[in-house]
Amino acid sequence: MMDVTDRHFRWLMRQLTRSTLLYTEMIPTAALLHGDRSQLLDFDPIESPLSLQLGGDDPKRLAECARIAADWGYDEVNLNVGCPSSRVKEGCFGASLMGRPEDVARCVEAMRGATSLPITVKHRTGIDDLDSYELLERFVRIVAEGGGERFSVHARKAWLSGLSPKQNRNVPPLNYDWIYRLKGTFPSYPFEINGGITGGDAVAEHLSHVDAVMIGRGAQDDPFQFADFDARFFGAEPATRTRVEVGRAFLDYIGRWQGRAPLQILVRGAHGLFSGIPGSRRWRRALGEGIRTRGLVAAEEALESFSGDSESDSLAGPQELKTGAGAPTQGS
Repeated sequence: MMDVTDRHFRWLMRQLTRSTLLYTEMIPTAALLHGDRSQLLDFDPIESPLSLQLGGDDPKRLAECARIAADWGYDEVNLNVGCPSSRVKEGCFGASLMGRPEDVARCVEAMRGATSLPITVKHRTGIDDLDSYELLERFVRIVAEGGGERFSVHARKAWLSGLSPKQNRNVPPLNYDWIYRLKGTFPSYPFEINGGITGGDAVAEHLSHVDAVMIGRGAQDDPFQFADFDARFFGAEPATRTRVEVGRAFLDYIGRWQGRAPLQILVRGAHGLFSGIPGSRRWRRALGEGIRTRGLVAAEEALESFSGDSESDSLAGPQELKTGAGAPTQGS
């Protein structure tokens, strides 16, 4: 998710789950090949397992970026064929590529030849009037022949004209059945379902049909959902930190970054940490106007107001987020 899943948000998520696969923001190949690679790619080792999500349509450029991802220590490379923004449409990549499955297959094949990392594809169910199940099945079949190793499917089509990126996240109706049907058509291929999913019970239900669940905006809205994912979906030790403890750790982390980026950028991923808890609005205000006028002290004071509150200090209940195969993942 652009302007959301940066390294600071991912660090916050790692305080809640160590097993969930995390994704970077989508990085265009031109930015990676010609921009500041350290700024775009550096991450804390705690963030692994981590997938680098790329945007592009040139096989040679994508292959070079895949090699860079391997050298940088990423765990997989994901090609975004689902983003409907005007910028990616003008650049002839993102969701517009769904109408060119042969080109996507060539890109995937080139990336597979450049690295041993898994190459996965994030896409929609269709675009504009190219939205039949038969066309979706054809897209998957062609890309799989090129070497796609997991298909992360946003269960909505995208309108490339007439809807904004925000509207494309909500207006086209969800169609989970098509992703279930894809799994039945291609039982040997891993499928990850995405779109409008939040809560551990919903994750568990989808996992009875597909291999993995991706939660995007839900992770931003309520990151604490992930607090029991490790135990519930991975059989690992559960998170034992409370919201307040996570908040304190995050503010300590941000303090170490202070001066290297605007505070509003550093803290933007933590606005939903107290979602659904009394006082959550005070926390959001502290990370917004409070940060702008008073710095981190505003957030520290808001955090202390939760101390001793048993409701805010409780672990997440049945809700959860997204992971890799056989579990939830946090993605874009």
